[in-house]
Amino acid sequence: MNRNKVVLGLQWGDEGKGKVIDVLAGHFDLVVRCQGGANAGHTVVVEGRKTVLHLLPSGALHPAVTCVIGNGVVIDPLALQNELADLGPAGDDLRPRLRISDRAHLVLPCHKIIDRVAEELKGDNKVGTTQRGIGPCYSDKINRIGLRCGELIDEALFEKRLRILLAAADRQLAQIGDERLDIEAILAETLPPCRAMAPMVTDTVDFLHRQGRAKSVLFEGAQGSMLDIDFGTYPFVTSSNTGIGGVITGSGLSHQDVGEVIGIVKAYTTRVGAGPMPTELTNADGEALRTTGGEFGATTGRPRRCGWLDLVVVGYACRINGVDTIALTKLDVLSGRSELPVCVAYTVAGRRIETIPGRIEDLEGAEPVYETLPGWSEDLSSCRHFNDLPEAARRYVAFIEERVGVRVGWIGVGPGRDEVICR
Repeated sequence: MNRNKVVLGLQWGDEGKGKVIDVLAGHFDLVVRCQGGANAGHTVVVEGRKTVLHLLPSGALHPAVTCVIGNGVVIDPLALQNELADLGPAGDDLRPRLRISDRAHLVLPCHKIIDRVAEELKGDNKVGTTQRGIGPCYSDKINRIGLRCGELIDEALFEKRLRILLAAADRQLAQIGDERLDIEAILAETLPPCRAMAPMVTDTVDFLHRQGRAKSVLFEGAQGSMLDIDFGTYPFVTSSNTGIGGVITGSGLSHQDVGEVIGIVKAYTTRVGAGPMPTELTNADGEALRTTGGEFGATTGRPRRCGWLDLVVVGYACRINGVDTIALTKLDVLSGRSELPVCVAYTVAGRRIETIPGRIEDLEGAEPVYETLPGWSEDLSSCRHFNDLPEAARRYVAFIEERVGVRVGWIGVGPGRDEVICR
């Protein structure tokens, strides 16, 4: 059981899960993506080359690893085809090692159009969706009208059902706006990548249960805990369960198969899109974090909102996910600052709290309570052992451990695969 590991984001996504998964993946037989879709963006840097993966598990660049896209993921066939093509020879090498769940739902062009139109109609109440069609696809899943990858085995029947779905989406668009669908054009765009994907589709639940008895599994979460549809900052969330529950329901394996839960925490806080973020900095400090950290969305390219580390968020995410170990990323970005405020509580309506309130209005009105730690000026990129870090950086790590009650086992000191401290 304990040979398996789960990697989850503990903030609003963009914590650096891709790098941690890439570092770990070479030690595992299987890497399993469990939820989300092409709205995720996991960045991996190997030998100076940056690769952004959206649908493919972050173990894709390890030639001995079998990659599984589980039933909880929603898959855009065209995006998957383009992502494999962008990898070049590595994509050709990956195809025989890639298993796609026959229970995973398909994101279709109509979902992306509905996503965009619905977001535009919200006006000032936009959620900040990536407009990749993720929400509408999950809606079809819940409404029991979606199309699943397993249906690609019979192309004629699949095309018939796709026409029915597209006609229903066209009627929906007619009700909410002026945009309509060109059904024949969508069919011409959709069927070829579906045809190319079909040979990779299999019963991954059965595959994982058979393989998992003898092989090690690394489960890959997408987005972050604060974007979870149930436990995040609703309604400014994604459309899936991004925590430990999504790993179980999105893979078909049980709690007994999970093993160690590793939570990824960026050394400061970022967020893309709308929604409350109590430690957000809208001044020069926030701009400096954005510039130094290269904080622009891997999927959308949008500038990320930046702020000081929020341990209320991290502690809450650790509790709801049962986190065993923290991987702290981008500690190097904080170099050069004399002081580092860290949020340890909120004041909400005059009351101090140390958890995330369920009402969005309470979180929007929350005032962060900071403790200030000494900063450091040294460059951390050459550090490979904990004791190589300056004393103030070691104290920053220790403070996180003390406040959250979870050990920090990995520390990122640069973007590269080898720029990490393992404790």
